[in-house]
Amino acid sequence: MLALRHRLSSLCLKAVRQHGIRGISRTATAAASAASAAKPKPAFVRVPEAQVTTMDNGLRVASEDWNTPTCTVSVWVEAGSRYETEETNGVAHFLEHVLFKGTKSRSQLDIEKDIESRGAEVTARTTRELTSYSVRCFSKDVPWAVELLADVVRNASFNDEAIESGRVEILRQMQEAENDPRTVVMDYLHSAAYQGTPLSRPVLGPIDSVRSISKTDIQHYAEDNFKPHRMVVAAAGAVAHSELADLCKRHFGSLTNDYARLAPTMKPIRFTGSSLLDRDDHLPFAHVAIAVEGPGWADDDIIPLSLASAYIGSWDRAQSGGNNIASRLARQAHDAFNGGVLSYDSFLTSYRETSLWGMHFVANQESVNFFSKDFQTDWMELSQDVREFDLVRAKNATLTNMYSRLAGTQAACDELGRNIICYGRRIPMAELEDRIARVRPAELSQAAQRYIYDRCPVVAGFGPIEGLPDYNRIRGKMWFYRV
Repeated sequence: MLALRHRLSSLCLKAVRQHGIRGISRTATAAASAASAAKPKPAFVRVPEAQVTTMDNGLRVASEDWNTPTCTVSVWVEAGSRYETEETNGVAHFLEHVLFKGTKSRSQLDIEKDIESRGAEVTARTTRELTSYSVRCFSKDVPWAVELLADVVRNASFNDEAIESGRVEILRQMQEAENDPRTVVMDYLHSAAYQGTPLSRPVLGPIDSVRSISKTDIQHYAEDNFKPHRMVVAAAGAVAHSELADLCKRHFGSLTNDYARLAPTMKPIRFTGSSLLDRDDHLPFAHVAIAVEGPGWADDDIIPLSLASAYIGSWDRAQSGGNNIASRLARQAHDAFNGGVLSYDSFLTSYRETSLWGMHFVANQESVNFFSKDFQTDWMELSQDVREFDLVRAKNATLTNMYSRLAGTQAACDELGRNIICYGRRIPMAELEDRIARVRPAELSQAAQRYIYDRCPVVAGFGPIEGLPDYNRIRGKMWFYRV
């Protein structure tokens, strides 16, 4: 045994002398990656199987039994600011603030006391294309949660006091959002990228619209969009699917898909390469976002682009590390510019038939120019060549993010509901891991090149952005000589 150990040590020492530690690490990483791609194994196999039932009126009921003492029940609606008009922009978010403030049989006080006495929590979320209303409670209270959600969705009273109270809350929320530069610059990005189309509209809506939204506007929006064929009831926790389906049939079964007015239609989207800049030299740091148009959420390229986004990654000056950071862009941000770059994060924001893939960064006036060029250099390198080591790093980051979205019944329920709305099914974790594992460096480069090479980007900036390169210069760096 000692002789064998001595021989192995000698071989390792010889390999280190010939290739160095990094060479051995790259070889081992490549071999491990190839093996995992050939025979992928789910890293977490305890995710319960989703069960889905479609009711006669088109409502889909989905559940995952996590065998936990609590359960989250959500109503998901395929509706958001994309389904509004210019005059009623913000009504979907407004509805979120008044829905739980009374029904025809419950006052706001009754609802709040009932929620508090059961130790439950109510949350609501509105995006450009999706809306969700959730109740997290003990598993024994699932029948109550389903009945409550059905009551507020179907019988909300929309009394004048609740509407004015909601208006005050939203105006205060809008003021807070205006003080968040990242929120501002991402709204600018959508306004420029999808100008003249519904996706350009902010979720909160403009102030004038929020001040003018009436009770009739809210009622009409709810009546036109809360249709069972566009809704999903999802539950995650200790819940029996048959019981959940029976509850939904009892409380949602009489909902119809009839329209008193014209049915809302999804208007087409058009991406426009452009820029929207709001210079304010009184701010200490500039917030800049640069993006290109990507595919819709169900496209096969979403997985490679998710990995490409993880490849660029994120970095913050508050985190530890320096020369040992794996990402070249992060090392550059850390070491160069005399501390002028504070942070950056890559994003992939997906919608039904389009997406925005890019990066948001925060830098001082002197660093904006150079760091924006560094980011585009990384983009170009990504579309030409991907190192195996960096691909493994991106895969690990993607898997970590994927499983962190299942931490708790609220997160698991969100994933379930979103999957059913977006893909028509719950994509199993093993399938996602398999698709991620099969992506090779050449595939990633080719996918990135399809969306980067010679494409018109969209640029948004807010703050001291005098140093940001002119749009034509940014556009000029979106191509390279290919041999």
